[in-house]
Amino acid sequence: MAPRWEEIDFKGRSAHVCRIVVDDAVKDRVKTKYHRHVLLNDRALHALKEARALTQARSAFVFAPARMEEGQDWIRSDSTTKGYVNQALRALDIRVRRQYDTRHTYATMCLMAGMNAAFIANQLGHSVQMLLSTYAKWLNSTSDWSELQKLENQQIGTKLVQEK
Repeated sequence: MAPRWEEIDFKGRSAHVCRIVVDDAVKDRVKTKYHRHVLLNDRALHALKEARALTQARSAFVFAPARMEEGQDWIRSDSTTKGYVNQALRALDIRVRRQYDTRHTYATMCLMAGMNAAFIANQLGHSVQMLLSTYAKWLNSTSDWSELQKLENQQIGTKLVQEK
């Protein structure tokens, strides 16, 4: 909830993740202790461009509150946006869910698209082990046989292993 506009690179299509909100205060650290650059797809870039027109003039933070309070131009809690998000979900006839679940949706969509697990883990700020233990069920699918075929199509190993 604490990215600043200066950390969004529209040309480079990335965001620098380097701070969080904890106990109503912005902290220059992240949960995993490691700052990261998250690549932004077209949807994310479009959403950020729309948000920039609404918030950049009144706040240095991407997610500025609707009502500014003295010295606090960031959203202090996800409960601040919960009502707006739930209202939008209902209007779109989408089941109401926690905002945090969007991370899970993104991760499973990436895995189902066949994206590299190390890349996804880095984008989410996870280790590969954490990603795989959390989302392993999404790796098994109807494409399992095509995954096995990848090995069959390669000339890897000794002649003895390669012979049928």
